[in-house]
Amino acid sequence: MQFIDLKAQQDRIRPDLDRRIAAVLDHGRYIMGPEVGELEGRLAEYVGVKHCIGASSGTDTLLIALMALGVGAGDEVITVPYTWISTAEVIALLGAKPVFIDIDPRTWNMDAALLEAAVTEKTRAIMPVGIYGQTADMKAVNAVAARHGLPVIEDAAQSFGATHHGVRSCALSEIGSTSFFPSKPLGGYGDGGALFTDDDELAAAMAQIRVHGQSRKHHHPVLGINGRLDTLQAAVVLAKLDLFDDEVARRAKVAAAYDEALAGTGIQTPHVAEGNTSVYAQYTVLSDDRDALAAALQEAGIPSVPYYAVPLHLQPVFAALGHAAGDFPVTEKIAEQCLSLPMNPYLTDAEIEQVCSALRGVGG
Repeated sequence: MQFIDLKAQQDRIRPDLDRRIAAVLDHGRYIMGPEVGELEGRLAEYVGVKHCIGASSGTDTLLIALMALGVGAGDEVITVPYTWISTAEVIALLGAKPVFIDIDPRTWNMDAALLEAAVTEKTRAIMPVGIYGQTADMKAVNAVAARHGLPVIEDAAQSFGATHHGVRSCALSEIGSTSFFPSKPLGGYGDGGALFTDDDELAAAMAQIRVHGQSRKHHHPVLGINGRLDTLQAAVVLAKLDLFDDEVARRAKVAAAYDEALAGTGIQTPHVAEGNTSVYAQYTVLSDDRDALAAALQEAGIPSVPYYAVPLHLQPVFAALGHAAGDFPVTEKIAEQCLSLPMNPYLTDAEIEQVCSALRGVGG
């Protein structure tokens, strides 16, 4: 069984994929070719914002966003410890301090009730994460940000395509950032990402930073990075975009089948907050005996992954922040209990039942 089934998806898009890749090979503009602009236009329209800026990875999009906001040494950016390291890594790379707050025990995203107390005179931005496919409580986050005049960067690497009170992820704050890593619901065949904003000045700044800070040929008024999106990756994502809404609907059906089959087992299934939809980038469950669940799945030939099993505040690279076990109890509990099951739009009913049958023998 495939944890993420890229082959079944490729079978559906192969003619269009071949056509688009052949077009790139024919025109030979492998960096920032016409497909990049086409993708940016389609994604901006899909999300419902004025600007989309394609970039080299989801990590680089976060870095570019922070640079465009002028975040640097001595600044603080509030985020969560339950996420992939990129979220805090880019803050530290700029000499700023990641300030962690705990997560909500049901959605596993930023607990907005804790946000106000974390704001200081050094805070320059807030970076919530849309973990596993649904957004954080962006209305509540934005309300706190507005009271303090702070920009919000939505790390939507996993939540692209989800909605929050009818608004799409990446259109919920000053800047939205997503990833096209192959395992994402909308992924390429390599690294890639995109930034979204309605702010003309931020869009111009991020586009300039993406190309080494260059405003015109041989003229570099600001420091930038090599953050350009490969044309081949744009071509791949364009081919996948036509299927995206259908695949999101299929993911929701898979999740609903998991929910139903695991009811009453003692295994905690994902909770989607009121007003949210999820793209189920992962289908993650909680269990007091995660190792037993993982062993039962492995014995049945079924892959599973305990994502973020060591939260960021306990990672050695952030030891200087001075955190210890117990500082973020909800994060630590979820990190100890979480297990992601196979999730892709092409799982069959029989495969879902195979997964759930193996889990029922263990329970929560």
